[in-house]
Amino acid sequence: MADFPFLDLAVFVPLVGAVLIGLVPRRLEHTVRWAALGTAILTFLLSLGLLVNFDATRDGFQLGSRAEWIPEWGVSYITGVDGVSLWMVLLTTFLMPLCVLASWSITRKIKPYFVFLLALETGLLGVFASLDMFLFYLFWEATLVPMYFLIGMWGYGNRLYAAMKFFLFTLVGSLLMLVGILYLYFTGGDLTFSYEALLGTPLAMDTQRLLFLAFFASFAVKVPLVPFHTWLPDAHTEAPTAGSVMLAGVLLKLGAYGLIRFAIPLFPDAAREMVPWIVGLSIVGIVYGALVAAMQSDLKRLIAYSSVAHLGFITLGIFVGTVEGMSGGILQMVNHGLSTGALFMLVGALYDRRHTRLIADYGGIAGSVPILAGVFLFVALSSIGLPALNGFVGEFLVLLGTFLSLRWWVVPAAFGIVLAAVYLLWAYQRVFQGPLTLEDNRRMADLSWREVAMLAPICALILFIGLYPKPFLDRINPAAERVVQQLNESSVIPESSRLAEGK
Repeated sequence: MADFPFLDLAVFVPLVGAVLIGLVPRRLEHTVRWAALGTAILTFLLSLGLLVNFDATRDGFQLGSRAEWIPEWGVSYITGVDGVSLWMVLLTTFLMPLCVLASWSITRKIKPYFVFLLALETGLLGVFASLDMFLFYLFWEATLVPMYFLIGMWGYGNRLYAAMKFFLFTLVGSLLMLVGILYLYFTGGDLTFSYEALLGTPLAMDTQRLLFLAFFASFAVKVPLVPFHTWLPDAHTEAPTAGSVMLAGVLLKLGAYGLIRFAIPLFPDAAREMVPWIVGLSIVGIVYGALVAAMQSDLKRLIAYSSVAHLGFITLGIFVGTVEGMSGGILQMVNHGLSTGALFMLVGALYDRRHTRLIADYGGIAGSVPILAGVFLFVALSSIGLPALNGFVGEFLVLLGTFLSLRWWVVPAAFGIVLAAVYLLWAYQRVFQGPLTLEDNRRMADLSWREVAMLAPICALILFIGLYPKPFLDRINPAAERVVQQLNESSVIPESSRLAEGK
């Protein structure tokens, strides 16, 4: 069934579902949640077809389609996945049904909420599937609108400010990338937006630098790297639970994915020249994010800042110039989506019960909600990299890859892991351990069947990856090797800036 269009159907089924939900009459609005859940599950099943038919022994793109779209402009509909985008597609489709379950508590404007949520899924999947730069940019921009409305209409107190800040930050970076795409289009010689046709376009070093920075501006904001991160804590804190899960789980990965897919392969010489700066920013993000997270009094904001630290690990792995680092960074994209997504779900469950996210308003609640407390601890341990859980595998590979290339940068990166243990375990202690002092906390209900159903698959996958990461790495490694080769085999950059000097 390798010829069956699993990828294209997975991209557009959520959009079709969103349109159909939009047409549901008001008297049947009670069916919207189930329709959204059915659409999300169908999309996930289609994405499993990609996994089953993906050939792990092959490098390059598979299971896609190619068709003329606007031939007079050189625009085509070209899709495909490799070992990087495969897991991003699966992560997106895996998290969306769980986000629908997490949204069961939405009681106002139900229909538009699920329309925007499913439309967001199509935008995300389109980004990971697109191999035409014009198509990629359309899907990239299409992710902004649904997330803007999800935050602005269903978020919390300061939601309008957070939504506008998210939109403006990401839009400015995207416009710079558009300029870079248009330059490549007119410079490539064939007037085409095909990604594979534009690879290897001969560019002067100064031009490469400018184009790399144009793309990097968009991707660095999306990751986000320090100092482009200031929109993230507000967006995470004010977004509804499903918005925070998709934001942390998938939207932040768009930036890291863009660096791997576009910034390095299209401009390898400039990318290599920028390695010391990006590695430095990554280390700053790891330490800064951890330190600021430790000082937060809002549990959701603490987890938001932890994403800054974790994404720093991902960009570190991408740019250290080793296959181990690249593979670890890509796997960590999946790991972070699972563990941080689950943490936001758990914070959302606490908020639904007590309508507060302040750590000081809890304390000693493990006796009232033992299952919730146990799941929270399990996910927190995966986030800090406990051996036998998923976070350990990704962080170990990133540290190994860094040691092989830029040895001394391992020290501050490892220090960031220690800080992660400090802020997450300290937060857990203050929320769940100690004496139970507030009477409202004594009457809290434990996890419901719906919440167990949305958290159990994540916990199972966290354990599976921690114990047996081979199926993931077997598919990641060929793509990782290709990108590392593009980053390292560069003749324009002076010898003095080679990664080997870090040894």
